[in-house]
Amino acid sequence: MSFRRFLPDRFTCALITTVALASVLPCRGTTAHVFDWLTDLAIALLFFLHGAKLSREAVVAGMTHWRLHLTVLASTFVLFPVLGLLLRPLLSPLVTPALYMGVLFLCTLPSTVQSSIAFTSMARGNIPAAICAASASSLLGIFITPVLVGVMLESHGQGGMSWDAVGAIVMQLLVPFVAGQVAQRWIGRWVERNRALLSYVDQGSILLVVYTAFSAAVLQGLWKQMPLPVLGGLLVVNAVLLAVALLVTRYGARALGFNREDEITIVFCGSKKSLASGVPMAKVLFAGHPLGTIVLPIMLFHQMQLMTCAVLARKYAARPVEVKRAATEQVQALS
Repeated sequence: MSFRRFLPDRFTCALITTVALASVLPCRGTTAHVFDWLTDLAIALLFFLHGAKLSREAVVAGMTHWRLHLTVLASTFVLFPVLGLLLRPLLSPLVTPALYMGVLFLCTLPSTVQSSIAFTSMARGNIPAAICAASASSLLGIFITPVLVGVMLESHGQGGMSWDAVGAIVMQLLVPFVAGQVAQRWIGRWVERNRALLSYVDQGSILLVVYTAFSAAVLQGLWKQMPLPVLGGLLVVNAVLLAVALLVTRYGARALGFNREDEITIVFCGSKKSLASGVPMAKVLFAGHPLGTIVLPIMLFHQMQLMTCAVLARKYAARPVEVKRAATEQVQALS
């Protein structure tokens, strides 16, 4: 049983299989256009269902803890971009310029929602605040990420990002999300009862984007341009970013006087990057770029953060019974 903990989960296996399929049987021509259309439809449906699922009551319950939310947002949209730029002399020699562009894009992404809340719950942290912080990060990222991408790519010598891209992000992600919020009063309970549906749409949309992105990249000679040492360098780059983010969020939360439950929320919400948001955004923001190399860093970072945070959550959960009792009362108050 202990060996199985180190095996990749089903979704990671599906990602690997999708990349392998795109490498052997890339879509092209009319088939590629059909897959692009299906991908756009799946992404719109994904954000519509997220809007219908998001509980307004849960968000209001955690919204009063403004210091915690500002700390999470600062980690997500300030700390990571600063790290991406400051560590460039050390990290950029390990990867190709195209991959490092993907690393910079990774640094601009919002936090995850599902896994941030799940790990906070597993570690008995401040669950209402985690729901609010992760949801706010995901929603604000629709506006903040395109702006950060433009600023960071311009500093990287790649040119800025147009407002047309921001408008495309709003139309493809925010509009369906708002529509889902409007429809929540009618379908919210049904979506909550059928969480598996949201999971399938979530993962299915990512797999569709990954397949189309890697198909195009393979046709452009992706694997000929990316030897194994470069992939190893990318793993090192991701590991450094994740390690620094985890250390800064953990000890920064303590220095700012947060209690242990709030520290857990800050660590798990402030150190994560969203694959579910990142892949659709990359499709819009990097049209005309080698998309496969752009999304590869976030794909690897996603698995790395899940494995690392699972270990951290178990360690946090092993703290004294008195803390456990307080966290239990918190959960009961939410329900």
